[in-house]
Amino acid sequence: MKRISILTLLVVVFSISNLFAQDLKTASSPYKFNTAKYNWYFSWGYNLDWYTKSDIHFSDNRRGGNYDFVIKDAKAEDRPGIKDVFTTDLAIPQYSFRIGFFGGAKRDWGFEFNYDHAKYVMTNGQTVNMKGKFFGREVDTNFVVGPDENGNTLLAFEHTNGANFAMFMATKRKNLVHSANGNHWLSFIGRAGGGFVFPKTDCTINNVRRDDLFHVAGYIIGIDGGLRYDFHHRIFFENEAKWSFVNYTSALLPYQGRARHHFWAFEYIFTLGYNF
Repeated sequence: MKRISILTLLVVVFSISNLFAQDLKTASSPYKFNTAKYNWYFSWGYNLDWYTKSDIHFSDNRRGGNYDFVIKDAKAEDRPGIKDVFTTDLAIPQYSFRIGFFGGAKRDWGFEFNYDHAKYVMTNGQTVNMKGKFFGREVDTNFVVGPDENGNTLLAFEHTNGANFAMFMATKRKNLVHSANGNHWLSFIGRAGGGFVFPKTDCTINNVRRDDLFHVAGYIIGIDGGLRYDFHHRIFFENEAKWSFVNYTSALLPYQGRARHHFWAFEYIFTLGYNF
């Protein structure tokens, strides 16, 4: 079972301990850069992901191609790698970054580009049904995903150098509570928007593997909400939950094939940011 990071728990405890002497009339925003029309920010963090089952259509697009089949109700999981954050490249685990701004008289509306390097792995060892054409045969049979005891792989499928969700989001900030001097501020942040998926798909079909190039392969729409704690106007921590509909319309496969599937994704995201 995935665990919320110790850093996240410390942030929550620290936030609560600093929300004292509450006076909501002392300010309207945690940002004090009054000479700018907008207050910009950047943040970086990591994500944990859960996916619904999906039907996946695999097709070889060449004339007389080797396969054209569907598997039903395939289960998938993420591969977070967060325990390796301090021992490897920061961009290898499932990371998230955001860049955006808040504007308006209260600095409470804005726009954001966010990117989640999530990973989608069709779970090895599960039994699924394959129906369609497979290398000259019409099939309607069950099989086990991933390598067998002899190392042969009928089918394995993952977006592991990224399922890669790129989204353009409208944002809204709602003040919750802050300290009298304005140095500690807790807000709710809501977002809604959409964008595209930019995967690097790794797939093996009938022992032939293709680990392909990054490319735009579909779209994503979603909403999210989170709590942001601003510290002395510049630094902030955020915990965020995102719910998205993800549709891959053209993931690259062996033999010049394409995969199509869609699913719902739930993400928990924790980030550290800087206001500028």
